[in-house]
Amino acid sequence: MDRIDFRDQISKNKRNSILLIALIAIVIVVIGYVISLAFDPSYFFIIMIIAIIVSLFYIWVGYYNSDKIAINAVGAKQADRIKYRDFYRLVEGLTIASGIPMPRLYVMESNSINAFASGRDPKNAIICVTNGALEKLERRELEAVLAHEMGHIANYDIRFITLVTVMVGMIAIISQIFLRSLWFRNSNDRNSAIFVVVGIILAILAPIVVSLVQLAISRKREYTADATAVRFTRNPNGLIGALEKIKKENHPEKKVSKALEPMFFTNPFQNLGSTHPPLEKRIEVLKKM
Repeated sequence: MDRIDFRDQISKNKRNSILLIALIAIVIVVIGYVISLAFDPSYFFIIMIIAIIVSLFYIWVGYYNSDKIAINAVGAKQADRIKYRDFYRLVEGLTIASGIPMPRLYVMESNSINAFASGRDPKNAIICVTNGALEKLERRELEAVLAHEMGHIANYDIRFITLVTVMVGMIAIISQIFLRSLWFRNSNDRNSAIFVVVGIILAILAPIVVSLVQLAISRKREYTADATAVRFTRNPNGLIGALEKIKKENHPEKKVSKALEPMFFTNPFQNLGSTHPPLEKRIEVLKKM
């Protein structure tokens, strides 16, 4: 069996994620160009400005309040330092290994084994785990799951995913504005009409395509966080053990909003079209490290 160095895995996944973001940027340029041919360029320029402002404002609010929004959405409570002494000790040890500040710790009521990290940067980060994770995981397995979440924080994944969300949101808004603006279009130019048809096709397909790209980016970040967890703990077996326990569970999370799915350690819904790679694939990669 060929061994995989966790450093190579981290670098590879980061390169692939950047390429996927570039693909989303290209889609934005293409759809913008086609629409500009169907409408007066100055009119389209105004639409683009409005779409960008709305997208950036929406993401700015979410970005600076991402930790609060996530915690309130799942009803998590801040972890008591005395009651959850081991939880604090494990994270404190990982802060030394990772060199990042101590995040605020929360506990979420759930029998499932799961966890997530949020916050705009390492200085404003939080880690939340479920009761199920604290009760069912062995110490080294829990440490590995926490190391995975610390990996998301150390790799600035929240900021990265926010950037992708901005771009995906821009495409969705531009597409909707374009489709609705067709009702006010009076031009009878044949060439322009052709570009309108092309624009309609792109406006319908682009949000679907970029959503699939967003899923792919999220999966790459999970592989990167797994590799980072191995770097922090120097042992992939803890993470393998945690994933294998989760694999045996069958408890779809009912308290979680679909929008929060990319943040969790594993897909809380256990559905198709997941933002996470298959558990079997993650375990397979970890066994080669």
